[in-house]
Amino acid sequence: MAGLGGRMSTVVKAKVSKLLDRAEDPAETLDYSYQKQVEQLQNVKKGIADVVTAKKRLQMQEASLQQSVVKLDTQARQALSSGHEDLARAALERKNVAQTELQSLDTQVTELEAQQQKLTDSEQKLRAKIEAFRTKKEVIKAQYSAAEAQVRISEAATGVGEQMADVGLAMQRAVDKTENMRARADAVQELEAAGTFDDITALGSGEDDIDRQLKQLSSQPAVDDELAKMKGELGTGAPAAQLSNPSEAAPPAGEQAGGGDAQS
Repeated sequence: MAGLGGRMSTVVKAKVSKLLDRAEDPAETLDYSYQKQVEQLQNVKKGIADVVTAKKRLQMQEASLQQSVVKLDTQARQALSSGHEDLARAALERKNVAQTELQSLDTQVTELEAQQQKLTDSEQKLRAKIEAFRTKKEVIKAQYSAAEAQVRISEAATGVGEQMADVGLAMQRAVDKTENMRARADAVQELEAAGTFDDITALGSGEDDIDRQLKQLSSQPAVDDELAKMKGELGTGAPAAQLSNPSEAAPPAGEQAGGGDAQS
């Protein structure tokens, strides 16, 4: 089961990776990466602003403590001049506390200034890096667009694209249908010339080609007799029976001559 589960996991991951690879657009990926880098730059700038704000607050506290140190020193001198040594001592103690806090604030301000400088340097480096990435991003996007256009043109010219492949298949089907129709027309014409198909007007009589030929042969003498009769009626006026046999109606010339001599 463990091996089967591992194989299923591998297959699922491979399918998902293939789908993601198909759906991934390099231009969108580059733009998204650039956007994330710009967001990082904004976060660095925000960090610098926060450090500077904290430093300004500490500097304001330093200024306030410095004023307190000056004020307490003045009060201690006035109290001592007036003979109030205890008040002068209290003022000096407060002055020492303020000076200690002032030194601590000064150390914190120095640390914040160092941190600010580091952040500023990082911001400048990141800005330069993002600018270089933006330039390269646009170049890659332009190259990808040009390559994609070239692929589409090549696919359209060679017919290997999906749409052109569909067009090619449709054209091939049209050619096949045309060739089949031409072959069928030639076959029908050849069979018709060979007399394979019966005349649709003779379907009711049940006659075939042999019957028609025999009928034509049987009707031929009747036509000849009728023609001879018409010739006799229009020409010599001889009976149809005599004209029906040309050898009996016109004896040879020698026989006509001999007959004349006998009569004389």
